[in-house]
Amino acid sequence: MGQLQRAHAQQVHAEQRAQATLYRQHQQMLWEAEHARRVAERAAEEDARERRRLYVEARAKRVAAANADLRSRLDELDNLLHTTLAIDDHIDLERLKKTPTYPPFEPGELGVPLKAPDWRRFAPPTPHALDKMFGGESRYQRLLAEAEQAFEKAKAKHAAAEAARQQRLAEARRAYEQQRRQIDAEVAAHNEEIDRFGAALAAAEPNAVVAYFGLVLGNSVYPEDFPQRYRLAYVPDSRLIVVEYLLPTVAVIPRIREYRYDRARDEVLTVTRPTDEIHRRYAEVIAQISLRTVHELFEADRTRLVETIVFNGIVETIHPGTGQPVRPCLVTLRTERKTFTAINLANVDPSACLRHLRATVSSRPEELVPVRPVLEFDVVDKRFVDEVDVLADLDQRPNLLALSTAEFEGVIRDLFAKLGLETKTTRAAPDGGVDCVAFDPRPLFGGKVVIQARRHRGTMDVSAVRDLFGTVLDEGATKGILVTTSSYGPDSVEFASGKPLELIDGSQLLHLLAEHADVRARIDPSGS
Repeated sequence: MGQLQRAHAQQVHAEQRAQATLYRQHQQMLWEAEHARRVAERAAEEDARERRRLYVEARAKRVAAANADLRSRLDELDNLLHTTLAIDDHIDLERLKKTPTYPPFEPGELGVPLKAPDWRRFAPPTPHALDKMFGGESRYQRLLAEAEQAFEKAKAKHAAAEAARQQRLAEARRAYEQQRRQIDAEVAAHNEEIDRFGAALAAAEPNAVVAYFGLVLGNSVYPEDFPQRYRLAYVPDSRLIVVEYLLPTVAVIPRIREYRYDRARDEVLTVTRPTDEIHRRYAEVIAQISLRTVHELFEADRTRLVETIVFNGIVETIHPGTGQPVRPCLVTLRTERKTFTAINLANVDPSACLRHLRATVSSRPEELVPVRPVLEFDVVDKRFVDEVDVLADLDQRPNLLALSTAEFEGVIRDLFAKLGLETKTTRAAPDGGVDCVAFDPRPLFGGKVVIQARRHRGTMDVSAVRDLFGTVLDEGATKGILVTTSSYGPDSVEFASGKPLELIDGSQLLHLLAEHADVRARIDPSGS
């Protein structure tokens, strides 16, 4: 009985230990599972944090890159003038000439002689002594004769093929030489054209001068979104070049001042550039382009073809108020070489420099408020049109130089009447011109105006401008106008600058007559 109880107790204990072991194993498995879950959660959280960090970092870098682009753009706009100062704008025409370069002569297989037949491939094997004893000599002689005959045929075929190869090679070489001669002819024609262009440029032919300075402005590198279009006209008598330059609109100034990344809201925010800063920067861009263009033209002119430059900066855009296309002039200036080249552009404030040059600048260029050009481009361009059409239109248009004094007086009096002036007294000048004292009836801006018109063939002397100024002072007039059928030199323009004087040359006179008096005239010294 005692043994049975002990055995039963041992069995119970064993079962209890087994259950305890299973329980501990189960608990261990639960703990390991929970631990693995927590590790996985921590890993997922760390992974999410890392992905979030990388995402935020990428967004921040994109914002930083966008801000760097803004700074680069502003730096580019701020240095439009300075970037050209280190560049020599002169174009050496000799460097535009070409030197002939030829492709190598590559005949390919035609350049390789054909391999001649080798007798060893035809010759029969020499018989041994034993072969000779049993009649091998006669068989050898027969084989030898056949081999020699085949060899001769092979040589003849080779000779014919080699002759054909050499003929084709000669034809290929003749074609190559023809190609070289064609290249020589094209290069020679190009270089001759450069020489003719250089001669025309040296002779100050207007088309050549315009073409040369067009190349100069075409070489000037601006930002890609700048229009960089222009028109040029040249007046050789006064060594004047007129530039009508297409300016960019205010849209070239970035409207956004800064990008900012809001991490909390995961948004890229923009800070708008202040309106007054946009206007100031746009005015600076216009000023820099004006000075840069004049600088490039003067610097490129080694032979002093140009003494005076008129620059008109215009924009082509849609007026926001009317929806119509407009072409307002936003800046205009006239400057002489001596005055401009004395300026150290590396140290100037562009806007202040324009004021120093007495340029007229729009008071609100961003609003397309126009200014009156000191010289309309079409006035100068019309002069060339008139010269081209003079033969076709010779009988229909009066020649101002051939009119009588009374007729010329009537033309000038009628013109200024059309312009709104009341001519009170007129007298003929000793040189066949006209002297008028007129009145401008406008309140505040009006008053007595002295008008002198001179029929002249050469460049007007500065003494005529000085005399006009003296007459204005003597008469107590508010303004003096000098009209000539020729042109003015730099000295005259410089003397008139800043004084109540207006100089009208022959091309402007023709334009005014056509536009305001409906008179199509010409100025032809040969017909006077």
